Amino acid sequence: MTEESGPGMKVILMDKETTSIVSMVFSQSEILQKEVYLFERIDSVAKWDNLKHMKCIVFLRPTSENLALLCRELRCPKYGVYYVYFSNVISKSDVKTLAECDQQESVREVQEVFADYLAVDRHLFSFNIVGCLHGKSWNQQHLQRCSQGLLALFLSLKKRPVIRYASGSTACSRLAERVKELVRRESALMDNNIPYSDIAPQLLILDRRDDPVTPLLHQWTYQAMVHELLTINNNRVSLAHVPDVHKDLKEVVLAAEQDEFYAKNLYSNFGEIGQTIKSLMEEFQRKAKSHQKVESIADMKNFVETYPLFKKMSGTVSKHVTVVGELSSTVGRHELLQVSELEQELACQTDHAKHLQRLKGLFNNEKVRTEDLVKLVALYALRYEKHASNALSSLVDSLKSRVDEVARAPVLVLEYGGAHSRQSDLFGLQDAAKITKRLFKGLSGVENIYTQHSPLLKDTLEDLLKGKLRENLYPSVGGEDITRRPQEVIVFIVGGVTYEEAFCVHQLNQANPGVRIILGGTTIHNSTSFLEEIKHAMQGVQRMHTRHIRNV
Repeated sequence: MTEESGPGMKVILMDKETTSIVSMVFSQSEILQKEVYLFERIDSVAKWDNLKHMKCIVFLRPTSENLALLCRELRCPKYGVYYVYFSNVISKSDVKTLAECDQQESVREVQEVFADYLAVDRHLFSFNIVGCLHGKSWNQQHLQRCSQGLLALFLSLKKRPVIRYASGSTACSRLAERVKELVRRESALMDNNIPYSDIAPQLLILDRRDDPVTPLLHQWTYQAMVHELLTINNNRVSLAHVPDVHKDLKEVVLAAEQDEFYAKNLYSNFGEIGQTIKSLMEEFQRKAKSHQKVESIADMKNFVETYPLFKKMSGTVSKHVTVVGELSSTVGRHELLQVSELEQELACQTDHAKHLQRLKGLFNNEKVRTEDLVKLVALYALRYEKHASNALSSLVDSLKSRVDEVARAPVLVLEYGGAHSRQSDLFGLQDAAKITKRLFKGLSGVENIYTQHSPLLKDTLEDLLKGKLRENLYPSVGGEDITRRPQEVIVFIVGGVTYEEAFCVHQLNQANPGVRIILGGTTIHNSTSFLEEIKHAMQGVQRMHTRHIRNV
């Protein structure tokens, strides 16, 4: 965009969503290098003096609200010339409306750039929507947003996938049909931009209800852990609550594209991160000592040349030491190792008496947070839903005695993602192969008790890559051929994805050369946002499967 507008001072005019889209892939300093000196929102009412000397790059989603605001801007243009870019397909009638408003002929260019999603990583995207379902049905606005975003993804990646969906999920089938309809409507655009391939890529639409366990677990890889304990919002992490934190570190940016240390350690576990931070500190201290010795002209020259790198390294060290320090402090303060060990056992093993005893023991530990007990009770509810000695009612009562308003959450989790709503064998209790696999895993032990669990998505994708994903459970829209093993897969999870699943996709991509899997979802969850997602989905829904649990 910046190249096409040529040299000269520029302003970039965006909406709320395109601001997030751009911030995920470019830092402010990178944009400044392109001679963009002003960042404006289309919905801003700020009054500026005459800025006719500046070129305006407009980057908007093609919504009716944005088009109305752009028309208002073009009737009384503040800037010299306008280069207009839309993140998705725009209709000819809308282009005509814009042309009629551009009475001063200040628009030089109008283009579609198909960047209508948040690119979180090379294999991960999101739409930042928490609460996509309302009362188990799609919020129509969110359904439209997701289908349009997926169309833009196909056009930007130049892929024409076969669309498959989880047959047991109404939400998945609705989205699959809507995406197919959009692809059909834009067939001319698809034909002109996307070549046909011998083996068609596949879009696989899944439902979060099929695996409600993964978002409830504490994570121990760096990226996932930061999101669970501190929350990553558009690559930004707030540390304002940390005692005595330096003012420059009250909000930090964690972006793999701009932070080499973070890129290398995204998937390192908590123990490894501690060692890596120590090595980084030692290297920094060595460089700091060498900077103190400025005795000759040559030393001065060397100091001036290396100072920007030294300064950058100083910022990286400060940032990650602060983040890891706060993670470590939170883990110790709230007994998270004990909590996580029981979470993993509830997710991966069956031993009702032992699990119930340990769960009751954690209720007596004042260091354990109520929100962690809520997740443990929810995991217990999912694991032992059909158990003869199920003690969910008494556990809910124990939660009520701690904090009354949170006691309802585990019951909603069970109503949302219990056995009645899943088409998968989540706990591997029905499939003989899965039972054997779990038994061998138990006999051989695991490398780390805190990472025993692997998401259901891993099994689903392994079956898909082997050509074993059952057609009756995951049919294609329009009955297209899905017998050939795909080389390229886009997975989209209605109800959100997790960083644990992103790590799983990263591992599958590495283990299968020639195969490329991209993961996306309505949002990227930690346990807090997932419980919020469930609250939205269950709003106004009568409890059918948990009516025996009273007083919540």
